[in-house]
Amino acid sequence: MGRIGAFIKVPRRDPPERDPRERIGDLREFVGTLPLTELREQGARCMECGVPFCHSGCPLGNLIPDWNDLVYRDRWHEAIEQLHRTNNFPEFTGRLCPAPCEAACVLEINEGNAVTIKQIEVAIVNRAWEEGWVVPQPAATRTGRSVAVVGSGPAGLACAQQLARAGHDVTVYERDEAAGGLVRFGVPEFKIEKWLVERRVQQLAAEGVEFVFGADVGGTVDVAELRQRHDALVLATGSRIPRDLPVTGRELDGVHYAMDYLYARMRGENTPTAAGKHVIVIGGGDTGADCVGHANREGAASITQIELLGEPPPLRPDDVTPWPLWPMKLRTSYALKEGGERSFAVSTTGLSGDSRVERIHWMQNSGAPPFDVLPGTEETHPADLVLLAMGFVGPEQQLLEALGVERDPRSNAAAPEFATSVDGVFAAGDARRGQSLIVWAIAEGRQCAREVDRFLMGETQLP
Repeated sequence: MGRIGAFIKVPRRDPPERDPRERIGDLREFVGTLPLTELREQGARCMECGVPFCHSGCPLGNLIPDWNDLVYRDRWHEAIEQLHRTNNFPEFTGRLCPAPCEAACVLEINEGNAVTIKQIEVAIVNRAWEEGWVVPQPAATRTGRSVAVVGSGPAGLACAQQLARAGHDVTVYERDEAAGGLVRFGVPEFKIEKWLVERRVQQLAAEGVEFVFGADVGGTVDVAELRQRHDALVLATGSRIPRDLPVTGRELDGVHYAMDYLYARMRGENTPTAAGKHVIVIGGGDTGADCVGHANREGAASITQIELLGEPPPLRPDDVTPWPLWPMKLRTSYALKEGGERSFAVSTTGLSGDSRVERIHWMQNSGAPPFDVLPGTEETHPADLVLLAMGFVGPEQQLLEALGVERDPRSNAAAPEFATSVDGVFAAGDARRGQSLIVWAIAEGRQCAREVDRFLMGETQLP
């Protein structure tokens, strides 16, 4: 694979980004890719590893060395064929996945030197769309079997596409007004522009997938009727119950769940707005970063992101997360590069104000469970908008209860092999495994489709 010695002679080059001072003035994507000639050089850095650990780092099992080599050899059409063999939506993962494959790259033993796998991936699929190589692949024959997929996030879309290509009649039921789940409504436009999502939705529609929007299954859509109408049912509803903050003042106006704030941005709604406000984001993950990014673009007076955990070390701690595991080390999000402050090991003790939140009260903690607060560390800060981005605790329970599906100890649908306790009902994605990465969602959708196909036909040829 690649060019002998290139991993030594060619330095890693990260994808270009627009200047933070410029990009906060619009909602366009800010991460690009290198020119094709330079991408070929980056592909050449991929070594002929005896064991390509990038495979183990990628939940989809992407054939990474194969398409790196094809890019190096300027065989882009073959590269997209290899990429699509394992990944239905590489333009999603190439933009949104944190790239555990790069953390597992053999070159990452020399920290910061991994092959730029994610950049090459998105460059392949971008060129494939530009060249017209990505076309609908409708099934040649139909099985006459019908499947309902509830939820149109990455897991639901991947499952639906695989089942449609197997010849089944697939209907996706989505509560929102458009498909994509959090990729469309939760992730900001400046990380993935929504025409990219719609382009894939249209590909699925051309392959025979039917979409029903505004369909709240278990609410406005009767579960018994849905089961009667279809031979199998897939639950891909995500993990959408947000973790709350049980402190004094939580009920004040101006305190919102992060996803409510992000959904409002994607729907073009003006409230709640960060403009001119002192914004506090509680939670240090991707959702929190996206809140910081939007607050920067809205012209917040100040932005502070606080994290319960202590500050991680600047480099991979080999005693905790040795290579090729995902390293628990300090990272600075794109959003904080645009503006804002960050504090670690902070426990929120209360919120105060006269009907609306005005101040936040916190104390430093030990930085690790059980996060004991440290006496004498009390602080108070201005807070006009508080966004709770502390993760999700599980899927909404109404639908699971209506179906009689057993739950695991974390309230997810109990489906060890994707089949739930109810015959003909399956689960995939965050609804099955809990809050996770987009790459896991797509992998789950594909694997679930295999089990549904096997249930309907007695065997499966799906990859």
